[in-house]
Amino acid sequence: MLASSPSSETDPRLESALGELHRLRQFDGPPAEFWAALTPSLGRLVQAQRVLLILRDPAAPDRLRKLGEWAADGSADRAVMAFNRSLPALVAQVASNRSAVLPLDEDRTTPGPATAVGVSLQFQGGQEQCVAAVLLPTASASQCQEALLRLQLASDVPLAYQTHQAARQAAQDVEKFASVLDVLVLFNSETRFRAATLALCNGVATRFQCERVSLGWEERGFVRLKAISRTERFDKHMAAVQAIERTMEEALDQDEEIVWPRPEGCSLVTRDHERFAQEQSVAHLASVPVRLGDKLLGVLTCERQARPFTSLEVQQLRLVADQAARRLSELRRWDRWFGARWAAQVREVARKAVGPRHTWLKVLSLVGTAALVALCLPIYPYRVEGNFLLRSEEVSFLTAPFDGYIRNSTARPGDEMPAGSVLLELNTEELELQQAAAIADHTRYLREAEKARAARQLAEMRIAQAQADQVQAQLDLIRYRLEQARIRAPFASVVVEGDLRQRIGAPVRQGDALFRLARIDTLYVEAQLHERDVHEILNRTDGEVAFVSQPRLKYPIRVVRIEPAGVPKENANLFTVRCAFVDPPQTWWRPGMSGVVKLDVERRTLAWILTHRTVDFLRLLLWW
Repeated sequence: MLASSPSSETDPRLESALGELHRLRQFDGPPAEFWAALTPSLGRLVQAQRVLLILRDPAAPDRLRKLGEWAADGSADRAVMAFNRSLPALVAQVASNRSAVLPLDEDRTTPGPATAVGVSLQFQGGQEQCVAAVLLPTASASQCQEALLRLQLASDVPLAYQTHQAARQAAQDVEKFASVLDVLVLFNSETRFRAATLALCNGVATRFQCERVSLGWEERGFVRLKAISRTERFDKHMAAVQAIERTMEEALDQDEEIVWPRPEGCSLVTRDHERFAQEQSVAHLASVPVRLGDKLLGVLTCERQARPFTSLEVQQLRLVADQAARRLSELRRWDRWFGARWAAQVREVARKAVGPRHTWLKVLSLVGTAALVALCLPIYPYRVEGNFLLRSEEVSFLTAPFDGYIRNSTARPGDEMPAGSVLLELNTEELELQQAAAIADHTRYLREAEKARAARQLAEMRIAQAQADQVQAQLDLIRYRLEQARIRAPFASVVVEGDLRQRIGAPVRQGDALFRLARIDTLYVEAQLHERDVHEILNRTDGEVAFVSQPRLKYPIRVVRIEPAGVPKENANLFTVRCAFVDPPQTWWRPGMSGVVKLDVERRTLAWILTHRTVDFLRLLLWW
């Protein structure tokens, strides 16, 4: 019951209630504890018998939710029951007028009527309204007004608490982000996976005062330790390393942050953490999974002796792991040799295609089936391969017609010479002198024959005539040699051999080979095939050739003739196959060019193509 005298201002209970309300404005606990502490404070503030904190949603006004309840004693008399029945009406009036006083006339024997007083509390709850309803067992009208005034003065306590919590949460977020940024500064500067993991562990150990921080990476369903703070190298077979990996796998399997000692109300399995703490004498542990979206990449485990890990620190560790996950994943993917990168990419594609479980087994089964089908289908063209030389149908050797000296030569190998073009000229000065002497002798003998005929000396006439015929024969020979002094091309051809431009004035003897000419419009292919493949092309005519000088160009050919006899050559017995070109010859072709010839046989299975020579060898080796 409220006192109306000024002495009530010094009531210890009032001062205690006011102090409690002031403390609740700066309360740091969770909302449930706040509402539980606010309810009795309001009851002591107005000396109420009963206090209820009710949450009302305007969208559903008939549904009331209780946030807190307090009673001065555990009795439930008629006034309490009347108070409970009047709550919907009281809350409705408070929702309309922000405050309400509702008399309760259930108990006529009390000195004063019981009264229900309601006040709307300032509350950041969106559309929801919070109402503080109190029961005054015996109170006059002035006492009810004073209680209402006190409740209105205390109505801002929830709002002050929420504002304080928001400011406190903002400060924690700033501190949390600042700590995370401090840890990630050095981590983000690294470009290699191992260096980045070590920088991350060192940063977390320094920022959170941990004796040891370890990072494990998920590989084929297991966790493998990759880095330990302030440790460059470690033996993966050490008992401590294996114990850390088992501890990390416990957090990875549950996909939850695990803190040891286990907090109250925690339902996670912490058996491996407990055993690790006992074996390694670690007071406090915290394991945080490293996630990238829905995929678990690894686990970050922190060890500390001084103090336990708070919820804020666990949140900071979780934020560090989330921020570092993508970069760690990219560094892990690319900081490897190209074979591992290709295998990882193939595995990702195969995982999407055939599923995440037993990926390689499924892929190998599919590849093996496809390879078996590909090996057994006769769809691959089989060709017989050999070497070839380019030959000409007509080849001419030009020799020296007589003994002499070279006067001039303009031809060199590779030149195309039209029919009748001059290749070489011999010196004819001596022949011209012999021709002049022979002409003079011939004239002289003819005159002697005429003189003998005039003198009717028949014998002398015939002798002179015979000498003139002899000189004429010599003259014809000289003129023939003069005509042969210019060596000409007998047909349109190309010079294959012979470069006499450096031998001007040099002597030559009759019959010396000077030039070799070949026709380029009658070129053909002379192929050499191994005897083990000759039977394959007996009834085949098509094929292709590729020159050594132009391997990217292929030219079709057809088989003309197979020489009946083999030629032993280089530890092999070869058969000569003559082939003709289907298309006209190219201008850059020259006799003597070489390359590879492939003659079409038929379509065979890939298994036969790959194994038939080995099978033939084994047949000959094992035959008895």
